[in-house]
Amino acid sequence: RIMPSPRPAALPPVSPLIRRFMEAWFERYLNRHFDALRLPHWSVPPSQDRAGPLVIYCNHPAWWDAAVIIVLSGRLFPTRENRAPFDAAMLARYRVFERIGAFGVDLDSPRGAAQFLAAARAIVTRPDTALWITAQGRFVDTRVRPLGLRPGVARLAEIAPDALFVPLALEYAFWDERGAEAFAAFGPGIPGAELAALPRAARLARLEDDLTATLDRLSADVI
Repeated sequence: RIMPSPRPAALPPVSPLIRRFMEAWFERYLNRHFDALRLPHWSVPPSQDRAGPLVIYCNHPAWWDAAVIIVLSGRLFPTRENRAPFDAAMLARYRVFERIGAFGVDLDSPRGAAQFLAAARAIVTRPDTALWITAQGRFVDTRVRPLGLRPGVARLAEIAPDALFVPLALEYAFWDERGAEAFAAFGPGIPGAELAALPRAARLARLEDDLTATLDRLSADVI
């Protein structure tokens, strides 16, 4: 049974000035607490000049993921409108994140999925956007398999067949210095139209397989 798609949500406007300030603040914050944020040579993020929206979905191993995403989005896609779902209860306490692209999702009620899809429709139907999703929806150790991605990310291909879906692997480890290292790696993207042609279960499995392969390759490099 085909369910009607939710109407686009009205999103709070992003302040470019506050966004640039917060990107710089989080970059300094990462520099204080990590020896480095490292990307392997084989990690190739989408080009800044690519036409169409981006959906960048990642695992969720640590509290630091939000900071890493803010820094990566500012460094790699400064001309796009970068958006990300955020726990509505937390967003009520830290409203500044609304001004840099966060939108609230109620994680403790069934209506959270509808909130997410309505907001996503308003984002990924525009060509100059990037939607960043911690697709596991909860903190999960980077070694856990299967990843257990939430199904909402697979629904987005129906809304935005012209989007590129890009897996992003995140990991943190200590090497031979006092500070920890942060690691990020982008895997090959898949066009939304190609995903949308698959049944939903197969679509979610494909997204999970791609992210798992990227995580495994990154982990081998970290080791």
